[in-house]
Amino acid sequence: MPNVTIQSAGAALAETAPRLRQSNAAGAAPAPDRAQLTAIERVKLARNPQRPQTIDYLERLFSDFIEIHGDRRFGDDGAIVAGLAYFRKRPVAVVGHQRGRSTAERLKRNFGKTHPEGYRKAARVYSLADRFGLPLITLIDTQGAEPGVGAEERGQNEAIASNLELMARLEIPVIACLIGEGGSGGALALGVANAVLMQENACYSVITPEGCAAILWREANEQTIAQAASAMRLCAPDLLELGIIDEIIAEPAGGAHTDPDAAAQILGAAIARSLDSLVKVNPAELRRSRERKFAAMGAAFLEKLRVENPGAIG
Repeated sequence: MPNVTIQSAGAALAETAPRLRQSNAAGAAPAPDRAQLTAIERVKLARNPQRPQTIDYLERLFSDFIEIHGDRRFGDDGAIVAGLAYFRKRPVAVVGHQRGRSTAERLKRNFGKTHPEGYRKAARVYSLADRFGLPLITLIDTQGAEPGVGAEERGQNEAIASNLELMARLEIPVIACLIGEGGSGGALALGVANAVLMQENACYSVITPEGCAAILWREANEQTIAQAASAMRLCAPDLLELGIIDEIIAEPAGGAHTDPDAAAQILGAAIARSLDSLVKVNPAELRRSRERKFAAMGAAFLEKLRVENPGAIG
């Protein structure tokens, strides 16, 4: 499967950026020409190396962040940043993927590909948040979990599955924000939330377009990769229609990387809206509604229903 390099991502941005020059007010709907971007163009924007990452949003949206390290079993994982902070004077728990930008940081963060110890570190924070009644905010940006032999030996599948189960039964408000790529179980382990917010140029799918093209056409070239991206319906408008996400978050003209401060302001306003709504819901209903939400997702492919059988869950 082809790797995405800084050079290729930069070249992709140079091709795509001219189509994104119209200004956009904070929180406003995307301008018409932005809505016409193809799926692969949005994937390229999601992969832009200058796009704001978890730490960028932590610095702009949260205060007094205390990072938690390690899983108390094997070690720490730089691909996951997790801890406690204040969001607009409200104590919260925060967990997010961090890809890194420089070569040294990318190696330290493993390009955002999380090991089992990273997911177990995230689970520590999930449990702390649930114990103390703190809202949980996650920031998703990964092509997928680390697929290496060492990760499998340390229980990668179990770690992801345990996080899915744990997030499903949390009795606190959970808000997931897709800020870049959301790939496979590596993303979903941070994504079982009451509210799933997605930036307009982010993407969310079970596999990368390159991986899909290599499987279906036995060749991952420019044409098949673009065709795969379109067929997978991995962009925000499609996912909103399918009921996979709950809200599309606008980005500054040209993408979030062109104005990180404005991107953070827009994202912060969306998080605040969701949080203000969810804190009014009682804990048991937060859990039940989250279970119903994810149980209904398969039905979206069969008929226009959010919940196939509302009485079957909770």
